[in-house]
Amino acid sequence: MATSAQVAITRLDQARCQALFASGLQPSDAPDAGLVAAAITVAVRQFGAGGCAGRMAQEFGDHPDAAARRMRWVRQLVQAAARPQTGQPQAGPGTRLNGHAAAKGPVAA
Repeated sequence: MATSAQVAITRLDQARCQALFASGLQPSDAPDAGLVAAAITVAVRQFGAGGCAGRMAQEFGDHPDAAARRMRWVRQLVQAAARPQTGQPQAGPGTRLNGHAAAKGPVAA
């Protein structure tokens, strides 16, 4: 059974995935952790958490195959951004990631 900390992390990752899915970020942007954090922040500020979830749901309804491919890519980015880089200190609130300020708030840390 999952602990409350694991559930919170899972919910946070879900919210990050929804926001990143709703963002304009594309694979051709070759995003790094900083760009991922910035895209999540912009999407949440632009659409709100519920708006991000709604945009994702709409895309799955309109274009399920393309949405599934995008969600696989988004989940890989969120998981990669959550892993500490070898030899690099772990990012915390206010930490700079690749020249970008780390996103603050409940959706992107």
